[in-house]
Amino acid sequence: MTISPLDAYEHALEHGFVEDAAQRQAVEALDACARALHGACAKGTEDEQAPSGPERVRGLYLWGPVGRGKTWLMDRFVASLEVPVRRQHFHHFMRWVHQRQFQLMGTSDPLGRLAAELADEVRVLCLDELYVNDIADAMLLGGVLIALFEQRVALVTTSNQAPDQLYADGFNRERFLPAVAALKQHLKVIHLDGGQDHRQHPGEARKRYWIVEPGAPSPLPAVFDELASGQATTSEPISLGHREIEVKRQGKDVLWCSYAALCEQPLSALDFIGLCDRFRAILLDGVPSLSGEPEAARIARGTEDGVERVEAGDRSLPALSPQDDGVRRFIALVDECYDRGIPLYLAAQVPLEALYSKGHLAFPFRRSLSRLQEMQLSRFGVDLAAEG
Repeated sequence: MTISPLDAYEHALEHGFVEDAAQRQAVEALDACARALHGACAKGTEDEQAPSGPERVRGLYLWGPVGRGKTWLMDRFVASLEVPVRRQHFHHFMRWVHQRQFQLMGTSDPLGRLAAELADEVRVLCLDELYVNDIADAMLLGGVLIALFEQRVALVTTSNQAPDQLYADGFNRERFLPAVAALKQHLKVIHLDGGQDHRQHPGEARKRYWIVEPGAPSPLPAVFDELASGQATTSEPISLGHREIEVKRQGKDVLWCSYAALCEQPLSALDFIGLCDRFRAILLDGVPSLSGEPEAARIARGTEDGVERVEAGDRSLPALSPQDDGVRRFIALVDECYDRGIPLYLAAQVPLEALYSKGHLAFPFRRSLSRLQEMQLSRFGVDLAAEG
């Protein structure tokens, strides 16, 4: 028998959770959504006169700063459901959308076909960490959401941004506005900000971040030996995205390499998904200060945007620093590790709070910082050394 989101929240309060009015508002909405889904499913099964297809159930859009419990609440909602559900990180979902759209090329209405396939599989789609900064995702998302809502798939999603803030400075944002309108029309938007980052609540410390002065020895060799104890190890490179990545050492499920090897190579979020499929602990040496002086950039008139010519004009891009490409990859790596419960062990030149102190990526990096701070507690993930 499943436990309702509200019962799960009350149980957590009895075992150390701090009462949070914003969380209670969100969990009550999730509880009502779960009951509506179960009620609609039961009605469709028992009432022979009911219209074909599921009844429309309004979904939820939970947004707020990092550490407010959005993912935890959504996962309690997923665990409570007795109807088919798919729960994915937003990046994983968009990976599937791009792949499936490519496979359906040449068919009429590929997004409609994609949505119909998903509706045959699930009643509810739960997407964690909806954050759009890629023009390809922005162009697709509106059509995908509209098609899913037409199929009466209920959507529950979390984000650090309100719907109107998504892709706010993005190129050709007007083409993303149908996605924003669909989210606001079909989902109940709840701002989850009780004023406290719950990831910062005290817990037993587990050191996974070290400050290493230039020329000083790294602590990671000893950490690797501890985590990979009993495993055969090698210094052979690994293959990611058809590229060979140099490693310092690797075991069966432990990887130790440099920041430059993982974050200063042309790798994508999809490559980090593959990395986390293989390893259960990742050690990153030589993490530099990620802040840098921004450099202005421009884009020429008449940019190609897919197969359609877009009159871009002389458009100014955000001022980025030379390190920001690597920072984007580092953010993607932290996100993937956090979502999978895989601890990152970092040897860096500066304190954690000073890793990225200024720059265009300050907003998404706040989420990474909060997640790295939670990784400094024993409650995060599973220590391989403790297992063995």
